[in-house]
Amino acid sequence: MSSEARETLLKKLEGIDRMPSIPVVLAPLLKYLQQPIETLEIPRVVEMISQDKSLAAQCLRMANSPLYGRYTEVASVRDAVVALGMQRMCDIVVSCSVLKLFPDKQTQVDPIVFWEHSMGCALVCRHFATKIGYPDPSKVYLAGLLHDLGIVVNLWILPTEFGAAIDLARSAHVPLEEAEMKILGLTHCESGRLIAQRWGFTEDLVAVIRYHHEPQDSPSHRPLLSLVCLADLLCRMENLGHGFPEDRQVNFQEEPAFALLLQECPALKTFDWARFTFELESYLDEVHRLVSQLYRSH
Repeated sequence: MSSEARETLLKKLEGIDRMPSIPVVLAPLLKYLQQPIETLEIPRVVEMISQDKSLAAQCLRMANSPLYGRYTEVASVRDAVVALGMQRMCDIVVSCSVLKLFPDKQTQVDPIVFWEHSMGCALVCRHFATKIGYPDPSKVYLAGLLHDLGIVVNLWILPTEFGAAIDLARSAHVPLEEAEMKILGLTHCESGRLIAQRWGFTEDLVAVIRYHHEPQDSPSHRPLLSLVCLADLLCRMENLGHGFPEDRQVNFQEEPAFALLLQECPALKTFDWARFTFELESYLDEVHRLVSQLYRSH
């Protein structure tokens, strides 16, 4: 990939306005939910979610999943907000909203496989953060969910070139970002950063989207990036990746992300990876079921 070709692709990415915008309800809701939790009013949150009927229905479906801690049914958006709390409801609203961003036409990426990886990574991030005493768990779900947003950008803006990268990754069993560098000269991390900045995402989420494969290169937010990096790797090694196997061995304790996260979370030193992996298997089936159900009704 020559520097001229890379510049051509970067110019194409400036046409990012061709992508669908985030759902109308999402921007004001996210802004509202960033206020101190004690100032939030349940009726206001319920009203905002209920403005979009299909979104409200999906949120209810998701709220009733065991993945979100519900074993008794909630029948209304208000019940869901009360039962799950503001933060978890925000996570669910964003999850259901971003399902709408995938191109309608057929692509080399199966949308259900993509969202299974994204949602699986979000849940692993949350579970992992709890286990190791991560100090600020409120952002980890969204960070895991949105980390691969650049893949959606590439499908919209660079469908031919990105399709060739997917084909290479699938046939050679190499990581997608490695194939992207070979074919495109850039990765979905750069594409994702552009859309995250365009949509006004917070600085830490922009950093996650840009640096989740190399947290050591980021000037800030390294613990969060490292958490997402390890969760992403774990999902990919557990066959919840991009829909094809990757021929590589991963030793989590030798990853740069591990050393960075260890500085923030000393409990990681004695972390039981085998047990954690075993626990994950128990709800990966539920991730498959839920994403399939949600995507077919989006």
